Amino acid sequence: MPSTLSETTDPTVPAPVTTIDAHQHVWDLSVRDQDWITGPELAPLRRDFTLDDLRPQTAAAGVDATVLVQTICVREETPEYLALAAADPLVAGVVGWTDLTSPVVADALAALRALPGGDRLVGIRHQVQGENEADWLLRPDVGRGLAAVASAGLAYNLVLRPEQLPSAVAVAGQRPELTFVLDHLGRPPIRPRQPDTWAADLAALARLPNTVAKLSGLVTEADRHTWSPSDLRPFVSVALDAFGPERLMFGSDWPVCTLAAGYEQVVAVGRELVADLSEHEQTAVFAGTAARVYGL
Repeated sequence: MPSTLSETTDPTVPAPVTTIDAHQHVWDLSVRDQDWITGPELAPLRRDFTLDDLRPQTAAAGVDATVLVQTICVREETPEYLALAAADPLVAGVVGWTDLTSPVVADALAALRALPGGDRLVGIRHQVQGENEADWLLRPDVGRGLAAVASAGLAYNLVLRPEQLPSAVAVAGQRPELTFVLDHLGRPPIRPRQPDTWAADLAALARLPNTVAKLSGLVTEADRHTWSPSDLRPFVSVALDAFGPERLMFGSDWPVCTLAAGYEQVVAVGRELVADLSEHEQTAVFAGTAARVYGL
């Protein structure tokens, strides 16, 4: 995949440092309902969120590029996202969806790659958190689909309920040829829950070299009205110890994050939480890991 982030006309001149938001969404409710937006807690999300809404906020926060991530499991969404990426330089990559249980996954991925913006397809995600089976990822038909994702040179994003983390550990161990990207740190217990094995499960996943994780979605795992950076810091520290900065990437989870904080605040808090790292390590979290893993 050709790079759109690190090109320079003179190879002797270092490319400018790029800040990448590795996790954001858009939707237009007049095109398609987002049926997961239900109840009073999520009511603020029941409106359109577009790249035009996001662009001034990324500019104000010093974010140069984003990765646009699927929201619902329908065939039509990913081609729309790819078309947005083809038309808008803000979107450096798209994590889309295809039916992993289909016997023609490889053909479906090739078809997506052939579409306008298909060169921006960098990963696939399924809403595993919406599946009733704790071990959905270990189904043979899903395994066949994951093999096709790996063969296509794409990453696979994991969006899970905490109790599904052990199955993610198992499947990542079975498929060393595929890079697994854990969204939202696997939903750590910032608001305490019992029983909790998050730290142990996260460490088990991190021991596998084909895994990385996103520092994303944390403000909405905390108390959305009273959270502070100190509430998030212990869990970021666990992730840094487990993965190291070279295998972590920042993501805003916009617009879901707006339930708890504005875009600029989320970016600022992300920077604050890694401020004790070296400049090189901070660059990894805010650009390098995403650029490497997604081939941006």
